[in-house]
Amino acid sequence: MPKSWQELDDQQLYYVYGLIADNLSGAQIRTYCLFRWGKLSVVCQYGDGYLIKQGKNEFYTTVEIITDAIRSLKWIEDISDKPVRISVIKKQEAVDAMLNGVPFEDYLYLENLYQGFLNTTRHDLLNEMGQLLYGSDKLMFGQAEKLNVFYWWTSLKAYFSKQFPNFFVSASTSTDGNLLGNSKSIGQQLQEAMNAQIRALTKGDITKEKEVLAMDTWRALTELDALAREAEEFNRKYGKH
Repeated sequence: MPKSWQELDDQQLYYVYGLIADNLSGAQIRTYCLFRWGKLSVVCQYGDGYLIKQGKNEFYTTVEIITDAIRSLKWIEDISDKPVRISVIKKQEAVDAMLNGVPFEDYLYLENLYQGFLNTTRHDLLNEMGQLLYGSDKLMFGQAEKLNVFYWWTSLKAYFSKQFPNFFVSASTSTDGNLLGNSKSIGQQLQEAMNAQIRALTKGDITKEKEVLAMDTWRALTELDALAREAEEFNRKYGKH
């Protein structure tokens, strides 16, 4: 059995996201995965348990044993601590799972779409995210594929928050950690946040905006994290005023 999200291949990811899309319980999803990935099938009910087949072998098992076995797949019910994604959808290859080589401008646009989805639950926004992440504006995503996009970006943000703790803590503090609870519209908040990031990287020089937007996402976030750390150190030393 796989021990983490990182061990799943494309076919396995498709299977898990399909089960999640069907609104099954965590225990149901883990049971289906146990039988699919273990190449198990139920021959028939036998007494208080079941006759199970794996290849040419048949054996008897109980509900208690199955319940114990699916505990090893408990991690499926959590978001991955490192970004994973289906690598190819409809013959289109995904960008790097951690956005290496992705322009900062694309990151900002994807983040706006993600926040928009959280605010509206409009699935067309996930589809648009997928089109950018898989390099085709003609792709139409199914439920499992849209869940793939959502899980990917959610785990990516959690991973970035650990890699760039100064910047993401500062960003969270500036919005009270909740874009949806602010009196301003989600569009206004996102625009202000995006402008603040670009302004920080250009240091107010608008002639550098195009250069900043073309930066690699990791390079831009590294710089923003350093700037946030310097600002925090300055505030501790001299006070916020």
